[in-house]
Amino acid sequence: MTPKTFKIKSFGCQMNVYDGDRIGEMLAERGLSAVGDRDDADLVVLNTCHIREKAAEKAYSDVGRLRREDGTRPMVALAGCVAQAEGAEAKRRSEMIDIVVGPQAYHRLPEMVAEAARGARPVDTDMPAISKFDALPRRRRATPSAFLTVQEGCDKFCTYCVVPYTRGAEISRPWDHIVAEARALVDGGAREIVLLGQNVNAWEHGGRTLADLIRFLAGIEGLERLRYTTSHPVNMGDDLIAAHGDVAELMPYLHLPVQSGSDRILRAMNRSHSTDSYLRTIEKVRAARPDIAISGDFIVGFPGETEADFEATLQIVDAVRYASAYSFKYSARPGTPAATMEDQIPREVMEDRLQRLQSRIAGHQLAFNRSTAGLDTRLLIERPGRRAGQMIGRSPWLQSVHVQTDAAPGTMLDVTLTAAGPNSMTGALLRQDAA
Repeated sequence: MTPKTFKIKSFGCQMNVYDGDRIGEMLAERGLSAVGDRDDADLVVLNTCHIREKAAEKAYSDVGRLRREDGTRPMVALAGCVAQAEGAEAKRRSEMIDIVVGPQAYHRLPEMVAEAARGARPVDTDMPAISKFDALPRRRRATPSAFLTVQEGCDKFCTYCVVPYTRGAEISRPWDHIVAEARALVDGGAREIVLLGQNVNAWEHGGRTLADLIRFLAGIEGLERLRYTTSHPVNMGDDLIAAHGDVAELMPYLHLPVQSGSDRILRAMNRSHSTDSYLRTIEKVRAARPDIAISGDFIVGFPGETEADFEATLQIVDAVRYASAYSFKYSARPGTPAATMEDQIPREVMEDRLQRLQSRIAGHQLAFNRSTAGLDTRLLIERPGRRAGQMIGRSPWLQSVHVQTDAAPGTMLDVTLTAAGPNSMTGALLRQDAA
């Protein structure tokens, strides 16, 4: 039976969220209706992540849970990086999976749904040089803060990471295509655009860099804010650093993963930067924008990590004073060089180190939040809070701020940040602009 309704569930990174949104737009253009959180969708797309073991296993668990009490089930499409990594094996692993489509082939999903409705179980994990973006529909509606993928793939080949194998080589979308999509997002209601890429600051086209793109997009009428993620330290050029000081629309927030504070571990990870070069980059960014919030990523328990290596990670956390950070236990991914390295770290050691790291990060995050208490700033209202009359917005430093207001999502508000918590702020209204 040809599906008439669909539901999409995305796991993992912001690029998967973007891809999930684009898949939804594509299916809606073909006449299917989204059913949100209901369990009666005719088609369920699981847009998967393969970075860590638990995320992949969770996707397969979700496939099993799609069977209904009456014995029926929806058509199931396994999409994203698990689909790319496992291909046809995914169908053998679960008979409930009807379609397997990789992240570079999801523009073919409507065609594959039609094939599945005729009884086939199609698989497409090709990574063509021709951009899939040309086959996607024009953006028409947008959330107040909208993602826009500008770059995909990775050429860095960190020894722990599957991204080069699941997303392919680094490809930059053309300038004109990005600008057109950005304008469509603003026309559709976006006040903030977040530029996305596996190595977003590696974007270049026609001799122009991400800094040039940011400066141009900042001039789009109606666009209040710009952000970008995720960056690699080796691609933080001086022009991009200067943009943080020059472009008012570029928010004072930078996510710049370091992964470890040990140079020995960084070499084993093939990270191509040192702790010294990373810290010098942070110094340059802070010189350009002194109030910037720095975020990072950390992996604990990489093969061969000693207690001294871990202590070096705690030292770089103290040196940078991260406003926020994501931290994870090392997860061996099949096919990556690190998976076969000697001196794999016992799980209990990784868990202990992760708790200690997260405690250190939490202390710096609270300190940063407290440093902003008392400041007047602008919020972008995004969604209702839990309490009556409460809305949640984002500060320029990407903090969640709770404020009592009847302002609709997409409204810009002037507030005073009145109180700091470990994970959010409280704000008091100063005045309200027109939505």
